[in-house]
Amino acid sequence: MNSPRNDAMRARSLRAVWHPCTQMKHHELMPLVPVRRAEGVWLYDFDERRILDAISSWWVNLLGHGHPRIKAALHQQLDQLEHVMLAGFTHEPVVELSERLAALAPGALGHCFYASDGASAIEIALKMSFHYWRNAGRPQKNAFVTLANSYHGETLGALSVTDVALFRDSYAPLLRASTQVPSPDWRDAAPGESARAFALRCARALATHLEQHAGRTAALILEPLVQCAGGMAMYDPEYLRQARALCERFEVHLIADEIAVGFGRTGTLFACEQAGIAPDFLCLSKGLTGGYLPLSVVLTTDDVYGAFYDDSIARGFLHSHSYTGNPLACRAALTVLQILADEDVIAHNRDRAAALNRQLAFLGDHPRVAHYRNTGMIWAFDVPGPADPRFAGDFSRRALELGVLLRPLGNTVYWMPPYAMGEAEGALLAAALARLLET
Repeated sequence: MNSPRNDAMRARSLRAVWHPCTQMKHHELMPLVPVRRAEGVWLYDFDERRILDAISSWWVNLLGHGHPRIKAALHQQLDQLEHVMLAGFTHEPVVELSERLAALAPGALGHCFYASDGASAIEIALKMSFHYWRNAGRPQKNAFVTLANSYHGETLGALSVTDVALFRDSYAPLLRASTQVPSPDWRDAAPGESARAFALRCARALATHLEQHAGRTAALILEPLVQCAGGMAMYDPEYLRQARALCERFEVHLIADEIAVGFGRTGTLFACEQAGIAPDFLCLSKGLTGGYLPLSVVLTTDDVYGAFYDDSIARGFLHSHSYTGNPLACRAALTVLQILADEDVIAHNRDRAAALNRQLAFLGDHPRVAHYRNTGMIWAFDVPGPADPRFAGDFSRRALELGVLLRPLGNTVYWMPPYAMGEAEGALLAAALARLLET
């Protein structure tokens, strides 16, 4: 990947761009990857060397890069309306998208509030829950409960309900404390204990906490089925059923963070569907626009909406973003939803996942693999042994040399490929993983 054109782009970027979640000094040893274009599941550098995008460019690119239907829809929308403020104005794409999402979402989540990114959606849900209880005359209900090792974003409110030390600890003095309850991550189950039994045990711990603290608790926030940035921790849907029942019993909101796991990633359109439950707040982003434009949304209920509907401005929800409900982003999201329906993508994903599982069967008993796991279109395994701060960077660098984009989370290797991934690309991924595990 070293060439005059690639090197020139790296140098320009290092001078001008401060990259996210990055210790910039590390790029002295691990060069940036310049990307000139992308198509399908492939990224191409300035010399047309291609890289398999096995993580959907941070989990956003559901349907592949350069999808013709999404591009055509954006061109058409650009000729009509690129942006208008949503305070006091409205437009067709945001209305149509809100109606579509409300019809697709579990339960009766008929009110959509838009932002631009996942962390902003979490901020909105937290503020809405807090403000709901204040408007309801119960301001003491202002605390939040999360799962151990959870991740919900890196703005201050989102960090307050995040339990990943790498992200949280540096900013701890700025954060409001939250409470963590045991995660139902089945890797922590006792020998011989099933994932469901462990989920029930963790739910009892949540019940114990709420029995003591429900009077001051506004909401429980969790990622349904898979705690992604917390190490791809997967758990049984029974925990969601128990959590929903406990939240109803103790009058606590349930916030479902489906930013990473929504839109078919876990095998159903929304992960909550696999438990047959509906949250009070549903947070969506990432794959919402297929990776084309920034957009996030929080869906909520008539009950929550009604608590803010009043003559008093102070009782309204006082939150805004300049690009809220951007027409281009909404049009991209509508096109993604239409493609998922027209092409029966989620059903086809079951065949894609089965084929990839056959190609990766060797990981099940590989001596360097622990806890090989799969939910829908998410796969992960852990590399046993002491934590090595160099492991993720070294693994990623060696994967790129083999033409595959992988970014381990600590000692957890995962892949979340675009839904356009076929058997040939699966064979390349399997061969690369086999090589990477040799040393």
